[in-house]
Amino acid sequence: MRALVAVVALLALVAPVGVPSADAQTAEPQIAAASWYLVGEDGSVLARGHASRPRAMASITKLMTAVVALEQAQLRDVVRITPSAAGLGESTVYLRAGEELTVADLIRATLIPSANDAAQALALHVGDGSSDRFVDLMNAKAEELGLSDTNFENAHGLDESGHVSSARDATALVRYALGVPFIRDSLSRSTLSLPDGTTFPTTDDLLVSWGPLVGGKTGHTRDAGWSQAAAAERAGVTVYGTVLGADTRGTRNDALRELLEYGLDQYRRVRVIDASRAYVTAETGYGQPDVDLVAPRSVVRTVRNGKSLVERVVAPTTLALPVTKGQVVGRVEVYDGNRLVASSNLAAAESVEDAGFIAKARWYATQTMGNLWEIVS
Repeated sequence: MRALVAVVALLALVAPVGVPSADAQTAEPQIAAASWYLVGEDGSVLARGHASRPRAMASITKLMTAVVALEQAQLRDVVRITPSAAGLGESTVYLRAGEELTVADLIRATLIPSANDAAQALALHVGDGSSDRFVDLMNAKAEELGLSDTNFENAHGLDESGHVSSARDATALVRYALGVPFIRDSLSRSTLSLPDGTTFPTTDDLLVSWGPLVGGKTGHTRDAGWSQAAAAERAGVTVYGTVLGADTRGTRNDALRELLEYGLDQYRRVRVIDASRAYVTAETGYGQPDVDLVAPRSVVRTVRNGKSLVERVVAPTTLALPVTKGQVVGRVEVYDGNRLVASSNLAAAESVEDAGFIAKARWYATQTMGNLWEIVS
């Protein structure tokens, strides 16, 4: 009968993968903005400042505009621009009443150059001529996503009483939006080209000046100040953050970069399951070779610096012959608290044939002689 061994131990994180991060800062950064919020891809809150305080959100609004438009319309749908959409000013792509563009064109115009007229055109199209109906859909989606500090009054983000969000909610929103492939692709583009040949640059300065930025949405109004919600990625580590209410465009850019860099420095990629390691060495009996139990492949995860993981190995200490290479005989699991980080079967690293009659007889004879010698001595 096989004996099982269950080993639970702290996992020493000594196998970083890729470019190692610099030593993590221990103190949260003080950001030059009215509020800020930062989370890791594991959901850990890394930094915050007045993060739940509702504020004007400006064009960060347009992330939700794009989300709702994609849920309610098809990218190929054709939208005829109304005079009310064409007349919306400030940030614009100069839409003309009566011209036709696809939903895809309008979403890209909403996100890349942050066009208010494109956002309003989407709202009127999806809302069957009523921007209020579209805003109702935006607020329903906000409730579904748990954005409890958020209320929308329009689809473009211009200042309006009651049109507010928080740094915490904006971070959750950009994380959700970047999970939508079309939105992520749009936010990664530095320019927009419309069918008539006109080209507009992105409002996202960091996208073209700082390599780790994945994408995000900027915003600026008198009430909101200079703001942005974005994600950054380096060496397989992704973090999400928002700054609201910076004094200037340059201050906003510096504040967001400082926040996201701090977040990236808090993590590293670690080989939590190692295919080159023998987790258990099992005996086979009858003098046949022992067998190492190994994971078929390595598993890499993002782990916060200084975090202790717990490894649990359940496997037999002896194996019945014959043993076949690749035969699954155990399991390893790695936990962060109660959260399962990674798991893998453990399999025999080599095949071992059955001992056969002569080998077994020799083994029994050797055991018998050894036992007799112990008795005599």
